[in-house]
Amino acid sequence: MSAALDNSAQAAKTSEGINQTGSVKKVMPADGLNTPQRHWAVLAILLGTFMANLDAAIANIAMPVISRDLLSSAATAVWVVNAYQLAVGIAVLPLAALGELFGYKRIYLTGIVVFILGSVACVMSSTMAELIASRALQGLGGACVATMAPALIRSVFPHKIAGRGIAWLALIVAVSSTVGPTVAAAILHLGDWRWLFGINLPIGVGVFAVAIIAVPSNEGIARPFDLGGAIFSAATLALLILGVGGLGAASGHVDQRAVIEIGAAIVMGAILFFHQRRSAAPMVPLDLLRIPVFSMSVLTSICSYAAQSLAFISLPFLLEHQLARSPAITGLLITPWPFVIVFVAPLAGRLSDRYPAGILCSIGLVALAIGLALTALLPADPSNLQIAWRLALCGIGFGFFQTPNNRVLLTSGPRERGGAASGMMTMARLIGMTLGAVFAAVLFEISPEHGTVMALTAGSMIAVGGVVASSLRLRTPKLNVLTS
Repeated sequence: MSAALDNSAQAAKTSEGINQTGSVKKVMPADGLNTPQRHWAVLAILLGTFMANLDAAIANIAMPVISRDLLSSAATAVWVVNAYQLAVGIAVLPLAALGELFGYKRIYLTGIVVFILGSVACVMSSTMAELIASRALQGLGGACVATMAPALIRSVFPHKIAGRGIAWLALIVAVSSTVGPTVAAAILHLGDWRWLFGINLPIGVGVFAVAIIAVPSNEGIARPFDLGGAIFSAATLALLILGVGGLGAASGHVDQRAVIEIGAAIVMGAILFFHQRRSAAPMVPLDLLRIPVFSMSVLTSICSYAAQSLAFISLPFLLEHQLARSPAITGLLITPWPFVIVFVAPLAGRLSDRYPAGILCSIGLVALAIGLALTALLPADPSNLQIAWRLALCGIGFGFFQTPNNRVLLTSGPRERGGAASGMMTMARLIGMTLGAVFAAVLFEISPEHGTVMALTAGSMIAVGGVVASSLRLRTPKLNVLTS
């Protein structure tokens, strides 16, 4: 009888916590939620992710229209996108630390509110400067969502089916990327560009209402906030993103300011490295990076996103300039890449709960490498079908890689370090995309005529490097993986 009471009390502790005043407070269960609460919580997380990713996708399409309406140059209009990305890059690691300190739900809900306020500010903007500032505010909210969503998904799904939850996250990102251009075109056809940001208001209010009820809270970890690490990491990423943006904008010459910014980013990165080694609670999760399977998964992710970035930057130039496709046809030809992920992600998620990520990710990256190589070897006058199936193969490969790799990143450390793991997952994506942009800019500068083919070839080779990094995880002892 006594044992039964002890077991009941222990079970109760997984769903309730007692604060210092003795009052009871709902907290995150030890191993996920039961249905139907899990379904409602997942709905709130996925809708927030859909909103943030859709907004990022549609802003790219609207830049020419916004530039004309606000009487701005194209170079200035690019900052409508860059301001958002810059805010996300600067905020990721500090937000991951704040999520562990104050709880994932609080930061996620704060992000939704900030995103809604940023959307309202975008709608009310009458100058390009106001719009860019509003987009930076949106980016801060989007960073909260992007950083906390994977950690929340891990928390609400039982460990044995965590891959399915991560697959749903990948599915939503793929769907928002696929429908983004179509939604943007429809809105611009029917009304003012401000409605691109106005549609976030009802979605955001709905997400907040469901999340505040369905998503349970988790207890924060009592640890100091590494202010120095936050400053150094923000400076490193800001300088790197600015430098890459300037390098990519250079035409026919080397942008000296961009080179200086990239050099300063390297210096700040070195300062960050030495600071983190001495910090008692480092902003960069060194404890997770010491787990071999985690660090190799980060490297694999960087390789894959660098390869994808090289492809996405070079494909419009290849299709429009060299193969004489119209912008509309170019958009349709690139669509198979994100579209097939919608079907591949759920399958990859289920398989990732049963088979090692080292095997699944390697298979996916081999397919990505082959798809990029075949695209680089397109005949001089290919049909649309010849182009589309190659890019579909790339999408199959990337989708097959993405979910198993993210599952390892989110589950190879202790559950209470989910915020840091989620932050590193986002950081790996940002670093990979930035490196891919640097490589593309350099290759276009080396050979304006053959830069696109060289970029696709380089992407294929980097994907092969990802295969090597992924395969090394198969040699990692299981004792290095913590799943508590």
